[in-house]
Amino acid sequence: MYKFRISEIIKHPNHNISIRFQDLSGSFPTYKAGQFLTLCFEFGEREVRRSYSFSSSPDVDEPYEVTVKRVDNGEISRLLHHNTAIGDVIEVMEPQGLFVYEPVKEIRRTVFLFGAGVGVTPLFSILKTALTREDNSKVILVYSNSSKESTLFYEELLRWQEMYPDRLKIEFIWSNKKNLLKARLNREYLIELVNENMEEGFENLFYTCGPLFYMDLCRFTLLGMGFPDEDIKKETFHFPEEEEDEDEKEDELVDMTSYDIVLKFNGQEYPLTIPYNKSVLDVGLEHKLKLPYSCKSGMCSTCISQVNQGAVRMDYNEVLTDREVANGKCLICTSHPIENGTIIEVL
Repeated sequence: MYKFRISEIIKHPNHNISIRFQDLSGSFPTYKAGQFLTLCFEFGEREVRRSYSFSSSPDVDEPYEVTVKRVDNGEISRLLHHNTAIGDVIEVMEPQGLFVYEPVKEIRRTVFLFGAGVGVTPLFSILKTALTREDNSKVILVYSNSSKESTLFYEELLRWQEMYPDRLKIEFIWSNKKNLLKARLNREYLIELVNENMEEGFENLFYTCGPLFYMDLCRFTLLGMGFPDEDIKKETFHFPEEEEDEDEKEDELVDMTSYDIVLKFNGQEYPLTIPYNKSVLDVGLEHKLKLPYSCKSGMCSTCISQVNQGAVRMDYNEVLTDREVANGKCLICTSHPIENGTIIEVL
C-alpha cells in the first residue's frame, strides 16, 4: 500500500470531480496511460476498495489525478464528493489495469477513442500519452454526452486540440442536438467516422469506454468492418448485477455443493472450503489472507489467478479472453470451484 495526500479537488459538470494527489512515499510505481488507481478505506473491521481511472497521463508533467462521478447509492463516490478535503491522506494500491496504451515514438497509427460520459477518463490519459510520446500518430476522440454543458473536460480537450491541430480531431456527440442522426452514436455514424479518418499506411487501434451497450455497439460494428478483435480494447464502467435478467435467473440451476480447494498465495498453500454462495476471494478474505482485489465484480484484472488443477466457473468476466479462460486463467472475485481438489494459484 502507498499513502497519497489530496492536493486539489476540481469540480466538473454532471456530478464529477477530479482529485489530485501527492505521493507521500515517493516510491509509487510508474503507471501506464489507461490504468486505474484503487483507493482503500477501512470502516471499523470492514475494508472497502474502489477503483478509478487516471485522467492524468504519466507522460505529462502533471499530478496524479483520478476522476470520480457521484453515484446516488455509491458509498465511496459520495464520501469522496462530500466528506474529503485537501490534505486528507488515503491509502492506495499500485496502478493496475490492462486497458493501456503503449506508445511507440515513430509509429504511424490512428488511435480511435470512443467514450461516453465519465468513460472519457482513461481515454483522456491515453490521448495525452499518444500525442506527447509519438511523433506521427493521430488521435480521433468520439465523445458522447447529453449536452455541451454536461461534457467532462470540455475546455481541456479544446486546449489539447489547439496544441495538436493536425493530429487530434474531436467529434462531440450531444443527444440534445436537433439533428437526430448525429445526436447519438449509431452503427452508420460510427462507420462514417472511421472511414473518414483512416489513413493509408497507418495502423488502426480502437479504445472504447462507457456503458456495456455502448461498447458492444462499437465492438460489433468494428468487427463487422473487418478489424481484428485484438485491436479493439474496452474498459467497463458498470457493475454486472445491473444487467441481470431476473426472469432467466429464476430458471437457472444452482449447484449448492461446497468444494474443498487449495489456494496458493505468496509461496504458501491454504486449504479452503468454498460454499456455493461465496467466491474464492470472499472465503480467502474471511481467512484474513491479504489477497489482491479491487472491483470484486469481474471487471478489472487485479485478482487474475491460474487454475493448476480442477475447474472453476465465473459469475462474470470482462477481462479474460476465451483463450485465457481455456488455459486456466480465472478471476477469483467471481470464481466458484466445481470440483473438489481444485488448486488455484494467485498470480
